[in-house]
Amino acid sequence: MKAAVLTQTGTKPVYADFPDPRPGTGHVVVDVTAAGVHHLDLAKASGAYGDPGTLPYVIGADGVGRTAAGRRVFFTSPVTPYGAWAERTLVAEQDLLDLADDVDDITAAALGNTGLAAWLALTWRADLQPGQNVLVLGATGALGSVAVQLAKALGAAKVVAADRDPERLARSSENGADATVTITPDTDLVGSFRDAAGKHGFDVIIDPVWGDPALAAMHVAARGARHIQIGQSAAATIQLPAHILRGARLEILGFAHVDPPVQVRRDAYLKLTELAATGALTVDTMSLPLSDCQQAWELQQQGAPRKLVLIP
Repeated sequence: MKAAVLTQTGTKPVYADFPDPRPGTGHVVVDVTAAGVHHLDLAKASGAYGDPGTLPYVIGADGVGRTAAGRRVFFTSPVTPYGAWAERTLVAEQDLLDLADDVDDITAAALGNTGLAAWLALTWRADLQPGQNVLVLGATGALGSVAVQLAKALGAAKVVAADRDPERLARSSENGADATVTITPDTDLVGSFRDAAGKHGFDVIIDPVWGDPALAAMHVAARGARHIQIGQSAAATIQLPAHILRGARLEILGFAHVDPPVQVRRDAYLKLTELAATGALTVDTMSLPLSDCQQAWELQQQGAPRKLVLIP
């Protein structure tokens, strides 16, 4: 079969032949129809997460496809050395999730673990309640853009989107954000967040960036707020004054999409794709053939403005 194969840590994958996977006890072969492209794929291949394991291996953490029995599924965590960027992959049967009949493969793959992370961060981890205020940092990214839409769909009173690009932030307003904050080096972030939030402040902060934006957001946290820490695209560390935590009784909660139980993830993904099938949730996508895996790699490195999906 053809696949995007990594032969050496710190290099790009190559489009090449790779041995076909074979089914085994508890594992099924999936014919891949669409695969998501994620920063995690690049980070793992770079060695940022330590030894990437067996080389060569196929890139890709999740995707959409069909089993030999004809079941259409979203899959995650392919069995090493197989991955999602391939014509076929091997997956533990327990890691197969069903999706709505009317959602297309590209949208379903684009939602994938990114959409799951947004949904579960708001619900399972933050316990967002109708009528509460939400701030989404990194709101123009793949996770953030979904989180803005979902927060509104889940009944948030006010959703504020914050990021660096004012043109892309305009799309957040179209997707339901009640206010936007453009993050620049000279922006008074605390003041801007306070103006956007109003007197009550933010009950839930979705944070894939950390750094100065996260610290500024904590200054505007409502009493009992939940700050959901997902990533560190702005900085890896902050200097956090203790009184901010005490004053708001703020909870800082780490989160990864793999944390919830499997059934919670199954239910969440089905709801996500049902929303997408009705048009209530949209994802800006860009699809490329699997043979262009190196181009997808470079676009992801540069910060692609749309969610990238590979088509075998």
